[in-house]
Amino acid sequence: MIYCDSNPNIIMWSSEEVIIPYFSPVDKKWHRYFVDFKIKYKDTNGKVKVSLIEVKPYQKTKKPEVKSRKTKRYIQEVMEWGVNDAKWKAAIEYCKDRNWDFKIMTEKQLNG
Repeated sequence: MIYCDSNPNIIMWSSEEVIIPYFSPVDKKWHRYFVDFKIKYKDTNGKVKVSLIEVKPYQKTKKPEVKSRKTKRYIQEVMEWGVNDAKWKAAIEYCKDRNWDFKIMTEKQLNG
């Protein structure tokens, strides 16, 4: 947030302002996805753009590897991945309709 406040190319930013409906494959119901950040900025060419940004630990951005033993932890990871994947696909479509970008950022981008 300090980065957004101090960057002269960022015109506006908000946190959890954008709400996107998505269908959960886990409970087969519609839910609301509150995207972490919406940022309106000038790119390197001076063009105004909008990005929705989700911040997640890197490990949560990868589909769990199939395991021979279906432990409770593995099942939970698969369900969490399914929900996140549904959210992100809905966000990509939402952004496509508005000519925005959707990005997932992890500690690799934030700390790098």
